[in-house]
Amino acid sequence: MSGRTLVLAVLIIAMGAFAHRAVASDAHRDSRNVPATAAASMDAQRDIVLAVDNLLEPPSTRSGSSLLGYTPPARYGAGQRALSVMDTLKQRYGLREIAGWPIKPLGLYCAVFEPPPGMSRDELLKMLAADARVRLAQPLQDFAVYAQQDAPPRQYNDPYVDLQHGFVDTAAARAHTVSQGSGVDVAIIDTGVDVHHPELRGRIHDVHNLVDDGDRTSDTDPHGTEVAGIIAANGNNHQGIVGIAPEATLSIYKACWYPPTPGGGARCNSFTLAKALAAIVDTRVRIVNLSLGGPVDPLLRMLLTHLLEEGRIVVAAMPPEGAPGGFPGSVPGVIVVRMADTAAAPPGVLSAPGVDILTTQPGNGYDFTTGSSMAAAHVSGIIALLLALAPKLDARSAHDLLLDSSKVTGGVLQVNAAEAVEHLRGARRNTP
Repeated sequence: MSGRTLVLAVLIIAMGAFAHRAVASDAHRDSRNVPATAAASMDAQRDIVLAVDNLLEPPSTRSGSSLLGYTPPARYGAGQRALSVMDTLKQRYGLREIAGWPIKPLGLYCAVFEPPPGMSRDELLKMLAADARVRLAQPLQDFAVYAQQDAPPRQYNDPYVDLQHGFVDTAAARAHTVSQGSGVDVAIIDTGVDVHHPELRGRIHDVHNLVDDGDRTSDTDPHGTEVAGIIAANGNNHQGIVGIAPEATLSIYKACWYPPTPGGGARCNSFTLAKALAAIVDTRVRIVNLSLGGPVDPLLRMLLTHLLEEGRIVVAAMPPEGAPGGFPGSVPGVIVVRMADTAAAPPGVLSAPGVDILTTQPGNGYDFTTGSSMAAAHVSGIIALLLALAPKLDARSAHDLLLDSSKVTGGVLQVNAAEAVEHLRGARRNTP
């Protein structure tokens, strides 16, 4: 080896080591910014969400970037320029960073900050809005799952399908003679789920914890477990209940958590929900169930719009007060669902069973629960039945089909799984 060649080899090795350290440093920073207690320590009355451009080197062209034949991309992290801008903003405005995360589909690096002492949040947001380096500055906002916490607890050692009035009223058993949701993956953005419940055995495709840095999804969390059971509890296993789509699979995204105060409802915030929505972009998921809601949120609206533009079908629960505004219901293209009752539904809103719904509970249990969260889960399950028959069905067609096929059952108009399946089959037969 010549002296010149030797020097070149040493330089290449040194540059490689430097690059490795730089990448490792970025990865360390990313993980450091998401401590185990990050989400629970955030204060929606105090903190802000700030985002800057995160422009990285464009990856080499890949084929198969659509939902069909999807090829996973390389790891997406925080660029040095984004981190440098964030550091400058922190120094300029006296911010304390609580957590940060790169949001690939929007090309942003997003972080949650605590304002400096003595400065109001509104004053800070006004200054940041005028700063050309800032792409987005908004309050951190709280969101809640929609279930009645005071529903009377009733335990059943040997429950039966005929106790599931939501399953019975939507004629799901008749729909199952045609479709059970095989091959369809439903993303549940919610609390954790008891993934070891026998009714969910074989139904869980993957799990993601966006609240802290653990791998578990909190097997003791009731709300997510309830939603999961309604959508996809196993059928014909001689125990418990049957899901609306018992052959569908579930992707669990834990973005909500329970506060330490007993009896409190589960909470989420802008940061955890944004991480969950961004994570879904790199998957084949077609249905996204959001049995939660809160105020209008610019960041979450951007992410949800991106998912809708990709062809995802998003199902959301209507707030308990009956107004479909806020996030996620106000985002155009989202299918909003309320609990069925005798009052007329707002235009375009679907009605589904949501009162005293028997479903799965943590610890291999079953119980009744109430809320528009449960109504949304019924609709997500029915859409899974439809997608198993027509994989290219879009959100607008699914919404219109469910609305047109709704039936009056028990004195109220609500979605009907069997009628929806029959309408879909009839439409396909009549298509030239």
